[in-house]
Amino acid sequence: MKLPFSALTLATGNAHKVQELQTSLASLGVPLLSLRDFPDATPVVEDGETLRDNAIKKAIGYAQQTGQWVLADDTGLEVAALGGQPGVRSARYAGEQATAQDNRAKLLAALLDVPQAKRSARFVCHLAIADPHGEIYCEAIGECGGRIRDEARGQYGIGYDALLEITEYRRRLAEMSPAATRLIGHRGRAAQRLVRELRRLAAKH
Repeated sequence: MKLPFSALTLATGNAHKVQELQTSLASLGVPLLSLRDFPDATPVVEDGETLRDNAIKKAIGYAQQTGQWVLADDTGLEVAALGGQPGVRSARYAGEQATAQDNRAKLLAALLDVPQAKRSARFVCHLAIADPHGEIYCEAIGECGGRIRDEARGQYGIGYDALLEITEYRRRLAEMSPAATRLIGHRGRAAQRLVRELRRLAAKH
């Protein structure tokens, strides 16, 4: 596969996310950098109205700053009983400085009177790649659905992963190994689709 880039920079410094994406995208056969390799990069404000807005804004913003091909993502938890909240504000659901525990506590408080049978939810991950000029080259989306449980469980994952039980496995996403998460998790599925899209585009040239 002939890719238009010889390296790809991940628009994050989050070690967990970097490790997951590096493994999921290993088949591309190119070095994967992160924002830790560009300490002078100015954070891009995530003020979009949708996950796609934020992914595209980050990809373009960091590509223009670094002069690199950049892969950005934005991920959110959408709870049906809450009208799709917290959605694009998932990371800041309980406030700008909220911890993962704060966000989980607010979510459970919001669902206090909602029966388990009506707590369906899904993680959505949107990926976008921008070239060094700030033009979007391709995008992909991945989803992972289940139900919100009251008790946090699991040693893997971050944030709401400990509350979302994957229906077909009857386990929290955070209870599943990294290898399993790469196959059925939202970011893993988005990465798989991104690779397929890159292969499709490469075949056209």
